[in-house]
Amino acid sequence: MTFKLVLLRHGESAWNKENRFCSWVDQKLTENGIKEAQTCGNVLKAAGFEFDLVLTSILSRSIQTAWLVLQEMGQEWVPIESSWRLNERHYGALIGLNRAELAALHGEEKVKIWRRSYDVTPPPIDESHANYKEIYTDRRYNFCDVPKDRLPKTESLKEVLDRLLPYWNEVVAPEVKKGKTILISAHGNSTRALLKHLEGIPDDEIINLTLPTGIPVLLELDECLRPVKHHELLGDPQAIQAAIKKVEDQGKAKGTPAAAN
Repeated sequence: MTFKLVLLRHGESAWNKENRFCSWVDQKLTENGIKEAQTCGNVLKAAGFEFDLVLTSILSRSIQTAWLVLQEMGQEWVPIESSWRLNERHYGALIGLNRAELAALHGEEKVKIWRRSYDVTPPPIDESHANYKEIYTDRRYNFCDVPKDRLPKTESLKEVLDRLLPYWNEVVAPEVKKGKTILISAHGNSTRALLKHLEGIPDDEIINLTLPTGIPVLLELDECLRPVKHHELLGDPQAIQAAIKKVEDQGKAKGTPAAAN
């Protein structure tokens, strides 16, 4: 018996469009992000997916994406559950900064390490940061399963996986083993962290995994929740490659030739 799990990075948000580190700042989808989510819903509908449960982070762009996907599929009634443990990686003091401008200042390789590496942690956010109060006084964090003062101030991808694993083990995995088809509408790094865990991607190779916005990722798992084959990005191949290139180019200084990272 195999189980199907669909992972999804939310559609384009306002700060995605502006090429800024969004992280835990709450952003809604852009017009293009709405279209990406609707296209994703159509792709999943055409492939015949019928979801039993949808899981999201507690950030609006993740939830909004899930709503739009289910609407396009005619499955608005499917239960949705949200957890901070699916939130995007906390980028600390980098939140709000423009990736291309950082690349011009610090070099593209340094920005790639900050964005994609496994165990490098950016400088932490502190109370002087413009978005600190917005994040840490937000009412949604009053309902987490840890006290607000224990929420992260910065994270590496490793730390994202550390806070995600209890949720996977205690909430998601048992539902998958019941035979439920689940959609996880989350973020680039929480999705990368989960793929790293499930597919056993080595620490030094995860830096090369790029997930574009709005493209569903299919994982087929055996009874022990081990992948039976490599994950698959669903949709038009040319559109997928263009979306991957768009994400990879975000960490390049303006005017840099568009070579692969």
